[in-house]
Amino acid sequence: MKEKSVSPVVIKRLPRYYRYLGELLGKGVLRISSKDLSNLMGVTASQIRQDLNCFGGFGQQGYGYNVELLHTEMGAILGLDRGYKTIIVGAGNLGKALAKHSNFRKRGFNLIGIFDADKSLVGKEINGITVEHSDDMESFVKANHPHIAILALPKSAVEYEANRLVKLGVKGIWNFSYGELHLPDGVAVENVHLSDSLMTLSYKLTQLEDAEG
Repeated sequence: MKEKSVSPVVIKRLPRYYRYLGELLGKGVLRISSKDLSNLMGVTASQIRQDLNCFGGFGQQGYGYNVELLHTEMGAILGLDRGYKTIIVGAGNLGKALAKHSNFRKRGFNLIGIFDADKSLVGKEINGITVEHSDDMESFVKANHPHIAILALPKSAVEYEANRLVKLGVKGIWNFSYGELHLPDGVAVENVHLSDSLMTLSYKLTQLEDAEG
C-alpha cells in the first residue's frame, strides 16, 4: 500500500521509472532485475529497491520485476489511469505547442478545452479543439469539471487566473508562467521553469570545459 508521506525526490523519479519501463515493454522485455534497471537509469539498484518499497516493492526474489505489471502499477501510482480532464489557459505559442503534445492522450490525460483572452485566437482550432474566450471559461468549468488547468500565461496574469480556477473547483495547476504559484491547501501545483533546465545544462557544459582546461 502506498505510504502517506513519500519523499519529493522519490516522487520526481516515478515518471522516469514509468518511461523506462514503457520503453522496455516496447522492446518486448518481460522481466528485469534491479541491477539491469539500475544500469539503464543511472540510479543504484539499492535506491530503486528503496523507491519501489515506498509503494509495496513489486519485486520477487530471484525473478526481479515483471515489467508489464510494474509499468501498470507505476501508471496507477502516478494517476495515469484516471483520465484526468485537462484545459489549457493561454493559446499563444507555448499553449499551442502544449496542446499539440501527443503524449497527453497517450499518458491518459484528456484535453477538453483551450482558452484565451485574445479575440484573434478565439475560434481557431488546435489539435481538434476550438479555442474559446476566457470569459466563457467559468461556464465551461462548471459544466465539464476539469481536474487540471495548464497555465501558459504571462506572469502578470497567472495568479488571478489560478485563483479563479481554484474557486471553480480545479484541483491541479500546471504553471508555465516562470513565477511561483502558492495556492490554498487541497490544490496540487507544479511550477515549471523551462529555463532552469537550460541553465543546468549550461552548468554541466561549463564543468566539462573547465575540466578539459
